[in-house]
Amino acid sequence: MEGKGCLSNFIQTAKPYIAMISLQFGYAGMNIITKVSLNRGMSHYVLVVYRHAFATAVIAPFAIFLERKVRPKITFPIFLQIFVLGLLGPVIDQNFYYAGLKFTSPTFSCAMSNMLPAMTFVMAVLCRMEKVNIKKIRCQAKVIGTVVTVAGAMLMTLYKGHVINLVWSEHVHSPKSDVPAAGVTDKDWFKGSILLILATFAWASFFILQAITMKRYNASLSLTTLVCFMGTLQSIAVTFVMEHKTSVWAIGWDMNLLAAAYAGIVSSSIAYYVQGLIMQKRGPVFVTAFSPLMMIIVAIMGSFILAEKIYVGGVLGAILIVFGLYSVLWGKYKEYQEKEAEIIPEPVKGGAGNNQSVLAIDDIEANIVEMQKTEINKASNTAIAICTPMPQPPMISVEAPKV
Repeated sequence: MEGKGCLSNFIQTAKPYIAMISLQFGYAGMNIITKVSLNRGMSHYVLVVYRHAFATAVIAPFAIFLERKVRPKITFPIFLQIFVLGLLGPVIDQNFYYAGLKFTSPTFSCAMSNMLPAMTFVMAVLCRMEKVNIKKIRCQAKVIGTVVTVAGAMLMTLYKGHVINLVWSEHVHSPKSDVPAAGVTDKDWFKGSILLILATFAWASFFILQAITMKRYNASLSLTTLVCFMGTLQSIAVTFVMEHKTSVWAIGWDMNLLAAAYAGIVSSSIAYYVQGLIMQKRGPVFVTAFSPLMMIIVAIMGSFILAEKIYVGGVLGAILIVFGLYSVLWGKYKEYQEKEAEIIPEPVKGGAGNNQSVLAIDDIEANIVEMQKTEINKASNTAIAICTPMPQPPMISVEAPKV
């Protein structure tokens, strides 16, 4: 029985970690498939529309049936928060990210996204969602881990070094559309970097606002559906403004359909829902701390599929990112343990102390009962004394006055 209890506790503790690591694999696949689709000429504005249309269609039935009894009413402040969530996530973040991905590479895009934990941590501190006490080791671990993670991402961006020749990458040929002219590459690379930074900032803001909204609208499936639906409507409006050709909406049974369906089902509907559930228990910093893993996964998958070159600077940056990620997660785990310990009431912790506290409570209750009895007796004696007639003095006969 003890072994089963330990196993179940381990599974419950490991669930958030397994879920977030699985999401990073899903995000990595989305980066690779989306890069291929964008290189083939698909508009990223149209991709965002189809992505969230797929996401809404997939998750709406679950929200309608599973949360029909627990779904809160939508007030005007909640509607405004959902509107802003749709603007930050589907519209600003993903359009900027896809544009930056088109101008750069999947590995570089993921490396720039590794600033997400740092941005989220700073914004969470400013919004008082995270408390930083430098005297505590767990807070020091989170701060140092965030700095090391950003340093690793910057190392991958600014330093390349020698190319690492992998066995499998020698037999993979890069698509022709992935090799533009050198001058255009340098110009677009800088433009893509700026777009990726803006996308990361919008993504961090989305996580902070999602955590705030979940406290007032705690139906995760319904919230995900509303955000995806609102993002679809807003993306349609943006696409009509930015794309004036009707041919951009054309989509067939090809990579474009696969990219839209995969991104919508995995990276929007499932990801938003799982992140919302974990965020309620662990906070936004825990959720974003796993994003550096996506870069390592994309670097390996990109070398297989897109024949991306892996440099020494990328490997060194990845090592720093792993150490920084471990430091942040360790600090969050210690913080979670402290919160769990505070929830447990004191009398439950010990056996002997528990018996003593029960005896003390019994003594106090017995004293209170005795005091109440004494007060009742005093009150009854006073009432008896008041009701007893006062003794009258003896009557003295007095002669009538003589006339």
